[in-house]
Formats: sequence, structure tokens, C-alpha cells
Amino acid sequence: MHIAILTFEGYNELDSLIALGVLNRVQADDWRVTVATPTERVTSMNGVTIGQMSSLTEALAADAVIVGSGIATREVVETPAIMDVLSGLDPQRQLIGAQCSGALVLARLGLLRDVPACTDLTTKPWVVAAGVDVLNQPFFARGNVATAGGCLSSPYLAAWLIARLRGEEEARAGLHYVAPVGEKDEYVDRAWHAIAPYLASHLQVSV
Repeated sequence: MHIAILTFEGYNELDSLIALGVLNRVQADDWRVTVATPTERVTSMNGVTIGQMSSLTEALAADAVIVGSGIATREVVETPAIMDVLSGLDPQRQLIGAQCSGALVLARLGLLRDVPACTDLTTKPWVVAAGVDVLNQPFFARGNVATAGGCLSSPYLAAWLIARLRGEEEARAGLHYVAPVGEKDEYVDRAWHAIAPYLASHLQVSV
């Protein structure tokens, strides 16, 4: 099981790396989470440089993909070399999530046709201009496509993926691990309130 987090130059650390941390709470031999980048290295909006763990082409074969966010997303969607590759993303065979401005990438790929989305407040007008209705909530999913808005909604997106792929128990456990001490149950319940309505028909038994 491979989950790829698409991460571009100018990426937001909270969006890519928190998801990476939560997803890696799953301890299974067949569970692999990578940061997928268009180049060998990318540098964040705050100067944090990370190396490529997988390529964008490899992400096309992943079981699930998160499209990360950053300050250069508008440049990303105007880069044919990237968007031509990402046109191979397929919600018929993959779970696809977008964090904050990642929703703009999905919109430009045509993956949000007639599907409302969540995104951050800065990105909202660009997503609206792309013809997508933006919701005032942290998380929304329809079928195999999900979006999350606001940096600290990234655990919600990660938990949705874990729940879809591994079941509710492991998703809750992942959230519980990263939640603040003394607020763990409250945190997990709040997150679950946000994502549970979009899981009812999909939950699998944990293995």
C-alpha cells in the first residue's frame, strides 16, 4: 500500500509533513508513505529543504495520493511538465486528497467537477474562479476524492485515508498518538466529527 504526498517547491511544511507523520503511525509491512516531488529536492516556504522519496510518475501508481499545498501552487498549475504528469491521477483506482491549495490542482485537473471543496482562505478565490464551490468547513469528501482546508486540517485528511485503507480503529489510533496530552479524546472526537459523515459507506474492518 503506497500513499504519496505530492510536495512542490515552496511547500507548506504543516500540510505535507504533518500528514506524513500521522500516516506513518500505521505500522504494517505493506504500508509505505512517501513525499513525491517533481525534482530531487524541494524547499519549503520557510526554507526547509527535503529530498525526493518518490517521483510524480511513481505517485500515479500509488493507492492513495495527497496533493500538498504551498505558496507556488498557482505556478504549479501553469507548469505543463507537472500537470501533464498529474493528469494521470485517477479516482476510479486511487484515493485522492488535496490539502489547502492542492484543491486548485484538483480543480484544474477536472477532478472537482460538480464536487464542492475545502481549501484555505487565501486559495479560496482561485478555486472559486476555477468553477468550484468552496465550503466553510475543514473537510469534505465524495467518493474517492477529499479536500481539507486550513493547515491543521491535515490530520483529518490523513485520518480519512487511514480509515478508508485500514479501518476506523487505526485512524483513531493515529489521531490519538499526535493529539495534545490531556486533550486526546476531545481532539479525536472533534476530528472524527469532521470526517465520519464521509466514511459511513466505505469503512473497512481493521487488519
